[in-house]
Amino acid sequence: MQAVNRLQKALKAGGPSFGVWQTLPGANLSRFLARSGVDWVCLDCEHGNISDSDMHDSVAAIAALGVSPIVRIPGNEAWMVKRALDTGAQGVLVPLLYTVDDAKRVVSSAKFPPTGTRGFGSPFAHHAWNLESQTQYLKEANDAIITLVQIETKEALDNVDAIAKVPGVDVLLIGPFDLGNNIGHPILDGVMKPELHAAIDKIHQAALNNGKSTGIFCTSGEQANEYAKKGYHMVTVAGDMILLPNAVSNALKTAKGEGVENGGEKPAMSYDGRSSKRRKA
Repeated sequence: MQAVNRLQKALKAGGPSFGVWQTLPGANLSRFLARSGVDWVCLDCEHGNISDSDMHDSVAAIAALGVSPIVRIPGNEAWMVKRALDTGAQGVLVPLLYTVDDAKRVVSSAKFPPTGTRGFGSPFAHHAWNLESQTQYLKEANDAIITLVQIETKEALDNVDAIAKVPGVDVLLIGPFDLGNNIGHPILDGVMKPELHAAIDKIHQAALNNGKSTGIFCTSGEQANEYAKKGYHMVTVAGDMILLPNAVSNALKTAKGEGVENGGEKPAMSYDGRSSKRRKA
């Protein structure tokens, strides 16, 4: 199974690994995103419009193309972890952690006994991994599945070193928008304050100190490139609800002769205040 998990292989090689965020439902959209050359597609079931049935279909579609399907669940609930992994997801991302015990609960939910408490019985998961049997999945899943925890609260930031030490946690993924909100330094008009930069650096260093990988949500290729150069291991290049509206809006403005020079084109959503002008379509 580990040989199939493209994201895990990239992380073990030291990264960087690039992926895309999907919030809209549809297996066809998942296929288009997976064919873009990314290593992983994150299905956002927390803030996205993706149902349980959509999740099943999209995980299978992404995995069939040799790309890692990652599922962000709505909260730190064991049944949500189970539902995501039972589709055949190669990783589960859990938001809104606060304490070390929260991180331990994630790991327990994601691992089969004796390591954890995950229930066994999905008839779908081994097919998404292209395995011959459920037995093979049971034997190999604990080592092959990636457990990602999202560091986006003040409490998690305060406890980040201890969270990074938890066995079974593979990736600390930074959510800059919620993190900024929760530490009292929100991202406004695309600008990150020094205190937020410092918090992000603290999380990255905690991961490095404990042999874990760092992920970060970026909203453009430019930002993703910057964090990849800084040594972040798992980086989002964009999301469907950033790319699609911008692409249509920019094409329409170009068609009307309202290109960048006429002030008709807006930059992609940014959180660092350094968004660049785009070329005409």
